Amino acid sequence: MSSILEIFSLSKRYGRLQALQDLNLQIESGTTWGILGPNGSGKTTTLGIVLGVLKPTTGEYLWFGTKPTAQARRRVGTLLETPNFYTYLSAQRNLEIVAAIKGHGQERIAEVLDLVELAKRAKDPISGYSLGMRQRLAVASALLSDPEVLILDEPTNGLDPQGIADVREVIKKTAQTGKTIIMASHILDEVEKVCSHVAVLKQGRRLAAGPLESVLSTAPRLKIASDDLAALQTLASQCPGVQELTQQAGRLELILESGQEPAQINRWFMEQGVALSHLSLEKPSLESGFLNLIREEDAHAPAQH
Repeated sequence: MSSILEIFSLSKRYGRLQALQDLNLQIESGTTWGILGPNGSGKTTTLGIVLGVLKPTTGEYLWFGTKPTAQARRRVGTLLETPNFYTYLSAQRNLEIVAAIKGHGQERIAEVLDLVELAKRAKDPISGYSLGMRQRLAVASALLSDPEVLILDEPTNGLDPQGIADVREVIKKTAQTGKTIIMASHILDEVEKVCSHVAVLKQGRRLAAGPLESVLSTAPRLKIASDDLAALQTLASQCPGVQELTQQAGRLELILESGQEPAQINRWFMEQGVALSHLSLEKPSLESGFLNLIREEDAHAPAQH
């Protein structure tokens, strides 16, 4: 894969406030990245810098392997906030106006309306659109120029559950066309459902970055039970591949080492003459992995005096 965006030691300071600190990141073609972090973590600052809206204090970045230029940025579609559409006009007419202002995209209006599933409402005034529909129209507007990259800042903010689901599907469909997507969000669930890669930020610092599963994975938890829980607990403490062991609600919870499979554990107990009455594997969520990263960062952060 070729690199779409490369960020080197990027920092941004506003007076005494360090909004972004020594950020390094490499985003490759065809990936969907979530820039994840709580409010004030530096997500929007990062997007503002790479889009040329803000100037970094230090560091640099490359678009498509070269220094940022107006020509390079024309290959990037953006949705930083919902555009102020003319609500008394139809979706199609609004996109015609956007295309005329940009000087291109008229031929793609029908295609992008279909992509965001607004083709059947294309002639209706936007005044009758829900917030979710307007946000999908905003995505369509960003895609008019057929960009190679689509950048979204908190695209589901303020939407109801149906609107969130609809925008999520639009993002996934857009990714399936081969475009690279960079999405800033503080909503863990949305990043997990949409993104292939994630960069976790906190207070302007990058905590981790890479493929979603590897960055935010935590050890799987295996819950087991048998007729004699006390004997099972004694035996489980000797089981190969078990990192930690706790007892909860009449069952044992085992944290497994990387590469250990439930079938291996079950087979080991059978070899010891123990039949398990319950065995279930719980895969930790993105949320638990994210919170673990945040807790680790807090634990290693210098004390404030």
